[in-house]
Amino acid sequence: MGRKRLAQLHGIAVSYEPSPGQTVHIGDDTVVAVLAALGVDASTPQAVRAALDAFPDGPGRPGGALLPRTVVTRPDRPPDLAHLPEGTGLRVETEDGQVLEGPARDAGARSPWAPGRLPLGIHTLHAHTPDGRTARARLIVAPDRVPAPPGRSHGLMVQLYSLLSRRSWGMGDLGDLADLAAWSGRSLGTGFVQLNPLHAAVPGPPTDPSPYRPSSRRFPDPVHLRIEHIPEYAHLQGAARLRADDLAGRASALRADVLDRGALIDRDAVWELKKEALELLWEVPLTPGRRAAYCDFLAEQGQALDDHATWCAFAERHGPDWRAWPAALRDPRSAATARLRTQLLDRVDFHCRLAWLTDQQLAAAQRAARESGMGVGLVHDLAVGVHPSGADTWAQQDAFAAGMSIGAPPDAFNARGQDWGLPPWRPDALAAAGYAPYRELLRGLLRHAGALRIDHVMGLFRLWWVPEGRPPTDGAYVRYDGEAMLSVLALEAHRAGASVIGEDLGTVEPGVRDALAERGVLGTSVLWFERDYGGGAGEGAEAAEPAAEAASDGEARILAPEEWRADCLATVTTHDLPTTAARLSGEDVALRERLGLLAGPAERERSRAKYELAEWLRELAHRGLLPEGAGDEEAAVKAVHRFLLRTPARMVGVWLPDAVGDRRPQNLPGTWDEYPNWRLPIAGPDGRPQTLEELAASPRLHALMRELADGQPQLRS
Repeated sequence: MGRKRLAQLHGIAVSYEPSPGQTVHIGDDTVVAVLAALGVDASTPQAVRAALDAFPDGPGRPGGALLPRTVVTRPDRPPDLAHLPEGTGLRVETEDGQVLEGPARDAGARSPWAPGRLPLGIHTLHAHTPDGRTARARLIVAPDRVPAPPGRSHGLMVQLYSLLSRRSWGMGDLGDLADLAAWSGRSLGTGFVQLNPLHAAVPGPPTDPSPYRPSSRRFPDPVHLRIEHIPEYAHLQGAARLRADDLAGRASALRADVLDRGALIDRDAVWELKKEALELLWEVPLTPGRRAAYCDFLAEQGQALDDHATWCAFAERHGPDWRAWPAALRDPRSAATARLRTQLLDRVDFHCRLAWLTDQQLAAAQRAARESGMGVGLVHDLAVGVHPSGADTWAQQDAFAAGMSIGAPPDAFNARGQDWGLPPWRPDALAAAGYAPYRELLRGLLRHAGALRIDHVMGLFRLWWVPEGRPPTDGAYVRYDGEAMLSVLALEAHRAGASVIGEDLGTVEPGVRDALAERGVLGTSVLWFERDYGGGAGEGAEAAEPAAEAASDGEARILAPEEWRADCLATVTTHDLPTTAARLSGEDVALRERLGLLAGPAERERSRAKYELAEWLRELAHRGLLPEGAGDEEAAVKAVHRFLLRTPARMVGVWLPDAVGDRRPQNLPGTWDEYPNWRLPIAGPDGRPQTLEELAASPRLHALMRELADGQPQLRS
């Protein structure tokens, strides 16, 4: 019981329910390992007793702190400080230098919490009791809700690397993004472009092509730069100009390999060319104005950028896994690290410069989107975690749980569970730091965004921690302070004037969707999964994909469009799912059969897929969305998007490959070398890559997008 109590005190669930009525208890070995990752020794009964004795019972209790490490509140919701002794005084030092004082127990005009007195922001709270005790805490005052998207809109969803123009250097870049935004906003009436994470990758070769396993979520990857759009490019001279022209020629060949000869996108080859070009540009002196802007950027980004650039420079010398570096360099604050950083100062500055250039082109892309008439513009994507060997884990080691990886427990759709290979943040470390790592991350991502999508948004409340070297079945849920995480999110989104979309597909515990909706965070609704499941799958959850038996037996009816929630981004498919053309043609089942990924016998899986598709086609025809006799694929693609327009969804997203009949998923979960995940260009039905220029001229794309533009009045406010 002692170990169970200790786990609960540290937010570790000692059991979970994978399905209604079924309880799985977490093994002692797992509990001990997770507690150890939180700095708590529970290996023996004596250690458990000592840890329980040492645990602060909470603010105001015997042995507890006077204040928690971070206090979170809203302007109209004073924090619960009733535990403070009578006569305790409070002083708030606001982030802009104001000082507010008053008694803790007074709710009147003298209280710091009096209406209109305490501004939004990150402040410092001091408490002092009559008997002389004092305490200090970080005080976060956040708005009730994140900003709502401006009006109702439809937009495009795209993996940027897959969007090549005839000017790309072998993969889509920020120049292509700005062009896509400018064209689609003006010509298609789109309100947003949703992207994959543009986070900095762990360098290769081979580089992990997944945008969801980055080195750093704090800074974007310079591989996305459009070289010719950097102002210094025009001022290259002599041998440098000749070399740059040669690199551009080699990039043209790389692009032709992808677009004309069926090659996969080769991120490493693209980066080698761009890196050499950027080194040439680094030698070109900045003009006084650009130098001043660069210095401002350095000052604004501070230690976070310095750490990131230092890791990049060290990785060039010692390899990309800092855990294998010489011991002294594994500490970002060691004397050895400071010495090597001084020796590599030029390389550190080079990587700082790349971060600045990327930031500038991201700003230009968002500016192009807004100038085209988009109400939202760019929707950036926040991955759920970072690579264990990358820059973020090196610079913020205290914030991450060593020896742990996040994933998902076994459920009805994956009996083995999942291990994503990403170390989790420690909830106690976040609270102790006033959520600074999380705040800085959000602030960086929201700099040039009209909205932010949060992958696996349920991770703001809890994550499944898997001890290193053990299967995902041996994990446990660890709780985060959801109110604090949402408050920080609301504050940073408010400051940026940006909306937030949570990817809430999969197992969602009771209350999470309500908490997200209460703070104005939109959900994600995918057409194929919007059914009435009668309670979902486990812990009040909604399944990420309906059980085939339930669908084929008619147990889970298709949800009528008017029954959909309004506060969501509604889509037909996503980057992890088959394209609509593949579903309609049955090619998604054929692909999984070839790769041995089917959950059951092939004939049974084909029958189920045909049944579900026929069910949907009947539904579309019944609602007058699929004209009689219009049985071709393009008509069906239009019909499912017409269905989305009948819902009250605030945002409707079109997967860009769907608009041209692409058959291939960008990512096929459960595969690694078996399928070219994250390396495919957008293609037409015949598999031939489609350039941005061809997309802009595509009759099929224009016909689909006219459906959405013409149907916008049907979207109810």
